[in-house]
Amino acid sequence: MPQQPQQQMTEEQVKELQEKIKNMSPEELKEFQKKQCIFCHIVEGKVQSKKVYEDDRCIAILDINPSNPGHVLLLPKEHYSIMPQLSEEEIAHLFMVAKTISNAALRSLGVQGTNIIVQNGIAAGQKAQHFMIHIIPRKEEDGINFALPQRKIPETELETIRKKLEAKLGAVEEATVPKAQTKPKIQELIKPKKEIVEAEFEEQENKTEKEKTKKAPKKKKQSKETVSLGDIAKIIGVK
Repeated sequence: MPQQPQQQMTEEQVKELQEKIKNMSPEELKEFQKKQCIFCHIVEGKVQSKKVYEDDRCIAILDINPSNPGHVLLLPKEHYSIMPQLSEEEIAHLFMVAKTISNAALRSLGVQGTNIIVQNGIAAGQKAQHFMIHIIPRKEEDGINFALPQRKIPETELETIRKKLEAKLGAVEEATVPKAQTKPKIQELIKPKKEIVEAEFEEQENKTEKEKTKKAPKKKKQSKETVSLGDIAKIIGVK
């Protein structure tokens, strides 16, 4: 029996939904998105996928519509819409896994490089409301063009942009570092977990009992920079 076409929402229903989303708390919005998110369903095992890697924090799957063969989507298991919602520890963990997957692609797929990409917001090409990292294997003359345009900007405009960014970054730094503490070095913020640096996709045989016994995972740290509901709504396209 042919599948019935999905009924489209009326303009009035769309406006009603948008108003409902605007009035949600961050927790309610996150829960609402999780129920609608296909990638959360993949994480939970409700939707089949071609999984290549998994640990307690993230999962990596093959893109079913890849830019190139071996195109991997690396997803945090917790639902986040955009990068600012993730803590420094979670970001560090994800990118160390991305590094491991990139190395595996270079060693096993006969490719010469990889693109590691984050599309953060609709204007940046984000289509799913689940944060992810793309790892795309590359070969010479594979037809993918990531060439960035080079535009001329007046010196005065460059200086204005520089001052705005510097002021905002300084404010964030002051808000996240208590006065009584010394400012942590960036190397400390992105220090990877040992098991990710040493990760291999093939299981090693003859592990000792000591290696099999692992410490309980540390509790996730909350993101130090607060992301407002307005920021989330704006970046995922809710007007």
